[in-house]
Amino acid sequence: MTITAAADGSALGNPGPAGWAWYIDDERWRAGGWPRATNNQGELMAVLDLLRATAGLDEPLAILCDSQYVINSVTQWMPGWKRRGWRKADGKPVLNRELLEQLDEALQGRDVRFEWVKGHAGHPLNEAADDRARAVAVAFQAGRKPDTGPGIAGAPEPDTSGIAIGSPVAAAPPTLF
Repeated sequence: MTITAAADGSALGNPGPAGWAWYIDDERWRAGGWPRATNNQGELMAVLDLLRATAGLDEPLAILCDSQYVINSVTQWMPGWKRRGWRKADGKPVLNRELLEQLDEALQGRDVRFEWVKGHAGHPLNEAADDRARAVAVAFQAGRKPDTGPGIAGAPEPDTSGIAIGSPVAAAPPTLF
């Protein structure tokens, strides 16, 4: 059976306090974020953490995203970036390379399908992910610890240790909550 989940990111200011979240249902969702990051970083991290959290489930995964950037990055642009040493067609470095490299690794051997959904249009899974990602960004803005959710029983905790969020837009190190 295919697992269907939405993944979303949110930044208050861009960059600014940021959150990410993925949502399967009320018992299986997770969120995190940073004091300062971009919306795209949140969007990418939501997908990366979802892939990691579902890696041991051995089921196909349908990921609903409202981010064309994420979908195009992993389904169209990544092979060219890799061939060019993580450079865009214009020769400039690919933004968010650390996240993209980890996404590339997490996708290996997985049965994953991406589907674009219009953001803020009432899709229940997308709205649930968006609400949670935004709540994390708001919590960071207010200096509160956000609700990071239950995750999936037996799944690894989010790992942002190898991700240099903030380069070059922020000086703060990555933070799980």
